[in-house]
Amino acid sequence: MGAGAIGAVAASLLQAAGGHELALCVRRPLAGLVVETTAVGMSSRVEEEIRPETAVKASIWTQPEEASPVDWVLVATKAYDVEAAARWLEWLCGETTPVAVLQNGVEHCERFRPYIPAHRIVPVIVDCPAERREARKGVDRVAQRGPMSLRVPAGGLGEEFVALFAGSQADAAVSADWTTVAWKKLCLNTAGVLSALVAKPAGILREEEMGELALELVRECAAVGRAEGATLDEDIAEQVLASSRRASPDSVNSLLADRLAGRPMEIDARNGAVVRLGKKHGIATPANAMAAGLLRAMAG
Repeated sequence: MGAGAIGAVAASLLQAAGGHELALCVRRPLAGLVVETTAVGMSSRVEEEIRPETAVKASIWTQPEEASPVDWVLVATKAYDVEAAARWLEWLCGETTPVAVLQNGVEHCERFRPYIPAHRIVPVIVDCPAERREARKGVDRVAQRGPMSLRVPAGGLGEEFVALFAGSQADAAVSADWTTVAWKKLCLNTAGVLSALVAKPAGILREEEMGELALELVRECAAVGRAEGATLDEDIAEQVLASSRRASPDSVNSLLADRLAGRPMEIDARNGAVVRLGKKHGIATPANAMAAGLLRAMAG
């Protein structure tokens, strides 16, 4: 469900695993969907001939009424789109269909509990540098810059989810401490708000002043994460900044991509979650509060 950057890459990997029939639940008809795979850190401007392509072969459903019950639902929509995504579930889900939620943030289960029994929700932490590219001849295109990492809680459904990707290049695995994995990813996403605020790609974090701001954002996130039960290194902020500076300087995270395209942004699921959960634990998060407030004002 959702054929943006993450949904497209996940679909291409499931196709590579073999043995699956795929259906894409999308808002509009697709003439085609292609995933271009580049080397880690390689510029998106490399020549076409050195970029392998995968054309995703799937049924295309644009209305919930077109759908029929499936064995697995993978939700790869944005976190702010849960209500719209939920309208599909009554058509896609049988009595036992698991719903894997591939979204940002740390509140995957909380978002979908009003619509699906908790024991059928599989929260998935996704780490994959990928972004939409300009469509060509009506065919949607996504650039995958590096491997896709998928982490789910240990247990029966977690193991089944990992098995879906067997035989593909996906780095899919269960985690005995999913909470820590989720907050590590949120720490990374927290720093990404700076790109969206200044409307510049990842290279902006190589500047000294922006780096200092990133450290403050991540330190606040880590403090809240520890209060939520995550085990995070004392130097997690420095680790995040170093990782961000190693990324391709022209890479565009999803928050910035949404702002540039005039779409809604996942403010609440990312920096907003740090502020909200910080208040729950009595932890001050002024840097994240300012970043979220400024971005909301810009989006308004």
